[in-house]
Amino acid sequence: MSRDLFEAARAAMAKAYAPYSKFPVGAALRTEDGRIYSGCNIEVASYPEGWCAETTALGHYVMGGGGKITEIAVVAERMARVTPCGGCRQRLAEFAGADAKLYLCDETGVVETVPMGAMLPYGFEGEVLK
Repeated sequence: MSRDLFEAARAAMAKAYAPYSKFPVGAALRTEDGRIYSGCNIEVASYPEGWCAETTALGHYVMGGGGKITEIAVVAERMARVTPCGGCRQRLAEFAGADAKLYLCDETGVVETVPMGAMLPYGFEGEVLK
């Protein structure tokens, strides 16, 4: 089931705009109803004011109607097992439960699968802010 999610992340990575870091990244999210949303990193000259692939994918996801995220794939052109940055871990945790599968990929496919809860064990929770 993760192969199509990996392919969506890899296709997104091919569209990355990373002229400064030369580090293209792609991400794809799957909701519990099977919808897939993908995104790539986008850099701007006012570095580091660009945004990450996971953030782009989340934007598409929110605009597409949201839902519970059950799986996430992240791939980078020059790094095997790339993980979401700290900010993206918190962003993903907002919409994905601790049991959501996070697929860490290289350019050929999934290298490791970890639960989101292992990536952000002490993330902020919205209930605290109410």
